[in-house]
Amino acid sequence: MDFKRARAQLIEHLRTEIKDERVLATMASVPRELFVTPEQRHLAYEDRPLPITYEQTISQPFIVALMTQELELHGKEKVLEIGTGSGYQTAILAELVQSVVTVERLEPLAKAAKKILAELGYQNVSVHLAGEILGWPEGAPYDAIIATAAAPAVPADLLAQLAIGGSIVIPVGSLHQQELCKFTRRKGKTHVAYLGGCRFVALIGKGAWEKEKRKLF
Repeated sequence: MDFKRARAQLIEHLRTEIKDERVLATMASVPRELFVTPEQRHLAYEDRPLPITYEQTISQPFIVALMTQELELHGKEKVLEIGTGSGYQTAILAELVQSVVTVERLEPLAKAAKKILAELGYQNVSVHLAGEILGWPEGAPYDAIIATAAAPAVPADLLAQLAIGGSIVIPVGSLHQQELCKFTRRKGKTHVAYLGGCRFVALIGKGAWEKEKRKLF
């Protein structure tokens, strides 16, 4: 399969709604086919989510582009990612910012993502196993936070790790349907913008969904 051609066609498709040229250029350079299972590689550049392993998914390219665009990155930020998954979104962020801290609760996924990211030469990424507190407080504050799993509301622990003036993009809602939201932390208040409907796997942890509730998803 001609992945280069398929990738270029995907970028032209995304360009109709995604206006951040840095995001588009980055997605044109990161090989998504390396982040999906071998059985799914022929589908790597279709604009849809794909299953990976451990009942997780790699997000639809449009959603990856939209969430990244809404962070309004300029290049010098330190970004926290919740839910490393395949590592694809991590790679996109690593191309755009100074450093990325990414957290994954499933050890096999964390190890696999760390391996492929290292093989691709990313030296500005640190991969961690999730702890009891959502996020990675040791590295706070972060200029931006992106969560690739859904919570019933924006977790207070994540807002606390966000720098004043920074934004967190996260899907919020029920286990079955969510709204993609952008929360921007201001002095004394938090501003929210709604970006459209979506559906993500559940964010597991204190301040999100408990493990036993994940069975409902």
